[in-house]
Amino acid sequence: MPNIKSAKKRVKVIQTKTLRNQMIKSQLKTYIKKFELLAEQGNTAEIEAAYRLAVKKLDQAIAKGTMHKNTGSRKKSQLTLKFNKIA
Repeated sequence: MPNIKSAKKRVKVIQTKTLRNQMIKSQLKTYIKKFELLAEQGNTAEIEAAYRLAVKKLDQAIAKGTMHKNTGSRKKSQLTLKFNKIA
């Protein structure tokens, strides 16, 4: 455990940021899974909405710094390939 006041504060800040990052990643995984599930079923109208939402959440994760931009770009590319095969 840290003894210095600034080090104690850093521990609290890191815990807060870790929780935020976990929440964003969990939410992102949920939206991607929803898209992939709809992609298997083949309902075009719902797939497009799910695709747009998943890409939006990826962009938000990148903007928050939760995900590296190259990782986000790779995941968006993978989703786009799946979407284009269906549409």
